[in-house]
This record gives sequence, structure tokens and C-alpha cells, in this order.
Amino acid sequence: MSLLLPESGLIFWMFLTFGIVFGILAKYGFPVIIKMVEGRKTYIDQSLEVAKEANAQLLRLKAEGDAIMAAANREQGRIMKEAMQERGKIIHEARTQAAIAGQKELEEVKLQIQKEKEDAIRDIRRQVAMLSVDIAEKVIRKNLNETSEQMEMIDRMLKEVLNKN
Repeated sequence: MSLLLPESGLIFWMFLTFGIVFGILAKYGFPVIIKMVEGRKTYIDQSLEVAKEANAQLLRLKAEGDAIMAAANREQGRIMKEAMQERGKIIHEARTQAAIAGQKELEEVKLQIQKEKEDAIRDIRRQVAMLSVDIAEKVIRKNLNETSEQMEMIDRMLKEVLNKN
């Protein structure tokens, strides 16, 4: 009997086939696979580097955005402060103009009242003068019933008028 089993030939040929396939793969296949793996590794490393740069740039942009927001908030505060000052100024000017207009209107009303007062006084004086003339006329008619008395009165009035001039 032989020490080698009938299957030992099969094992031998499997080892031989495996060795040949391994040799061919080692010479032609593995370098291509290793090259592809290294290329993939390089691509992944580059992608990671780009991702790190993008992350850093994103952080810079976020910081810039925060700075811009802070500046915008400061600007908004400044604008609001200016608007409040302008509002106060406009209100002050409006009040001043209203006071001036009120004072002017008050002066106009005072002038109108003064004019109406003077007109009323003139009207009262005219009425008093007319009443006085009417009363004087009645008194004079009563006292000057005679022609001689009338002539004396006329002469006396003419002298008074001539003396005044």
C-alpha cells in the first residue's frame, strides 16, 4: 500500500493550481489591485483634506456671518437711536410751530377783538352824538322860539368857530 492516498494527488494539483494562480495574480493582479486601493486611499485622503478645508471655511464663514449680524444689529441700534432723535426733533419742531401758530392766531383774535371794540365804541359815540344833537335840538327849539334869540346864538357860534381857527 502506498502511503499516499488517492486524494493526495488531488491535493497536490490543487496546491499547484493555487500556486500558479497565486503567482499570476501576484505578478499581474495584485499590483493592479494595490494600485487601485492606493488610488482609492489617495482619493479618500484628498477628500478628507478637502472636507477639512471646507469645514474650516464653513467655520470662517459662520464667524464672518456672526460678525456681520453683530454689525447689522449695531447699525440697527444706531439707526433706531437716530430715528428716535429725529422723532423727538420733529415733535419739538411741531410743538414750536403749533405754539407760534397759536400765538399768531391769538394775536389776530386780539386785534379783531380790539377792532370790534373800537367799532362798538365809535358806534356808541355816534349814537350818543346823535342823541345829544336830538336832545340839544329839542332844547334849543324850546329856548330859541324867538328870532332874536336865534340870531344871538348864531353870532356866538360863529365867533367861537372863528376864534378856534
